[in-house]
Amino acid sequence: MARTVVVTGGASGIGRVIAQRFADAGYRVHIFDINADAVRQALSENAAFSGTVGDVSVPAHVTRGMRDAEEAMGGVDVLVNDAAIPGPRAPVEEMPDDEWDRTMRVNLYGPFLWTKAVVTGMKARREGSIVNISTGSVRTLPLNRSVYNVSKWGVEGLTKTAARELGPWNVRVNAIQPGMVNNERMRMIVQRIADQEGRSTTEVEDEFLQFISMRCKVEPQDIADMAVFLSSEGASRVTGQVIAVDGHIEWEQ
Repeated sequence: MARTVVVTGGASGIGRVIAQRFADAGYRVHIFDINADAVRQALSENAAFSGTVGDVSVPAHVTRGMRDAEEAMGGVDVLVNDAAIPGPRAPVEEMPDDEWDRTMRVNLYGPFLWTKAVVTGMKARREGSIVNISTGSVRTLPLNRSVYNVSKWGVEGLTKTAARELGPWNVRVNAIQPGMVNNERMRMIVQRIADQEGRSTTEVEDEFLQFISMRCKVEPQDIADMAVFLSSEGASRVTGQVIAVDGHIEWEQ
């Protein structure tokens, strides 16, 4: 029987690439995403996908998504918590309270809710893999990104705490730290910095790369490959780990 996976944020961006990589590896895939148009497009383009439109920070939406996943696939062997938002860029004293709360609810409460939803079945089957997507920024701590940094630190804390708690049931929990990903979101960040500072995007990118040991961007496929590996038999004794796929980021503004 084909193994199964839920990918949150799986209708676009890195999440979509992760979902496709699992499908290519023979998994049945259920995507959960707030963007209804993106979900419809993803489902139309891959018959191996089922999906639910919902917000990871709303318990009732997660409950519905879990029910849909179980009806479509029979159970959830793997969970990939990818859904996240960047949050505002602001000094701590200027951080809007409502935007702090929204970012924490999506980036940290969302993975908690989905973890809570899948673990009963995983424990009953005495196997499972949960992969959380963190960020290399928890090491470099870019300025004016306090809520994003804190939310992802929380994701790594959830990873390690859940790994210890769920280990006796053979349920593994790991996290991935992406680096400078070659995707639309990073291109928008580079463009915004270039516009603010009156520089070209090439100059901004080159500056980023100077602080990455391998002088490289990371492809979404690199993140997807690691997620599949961490859920495979080859990683059957890997849990409680935070693994960087970033070319070794040393610093960022």
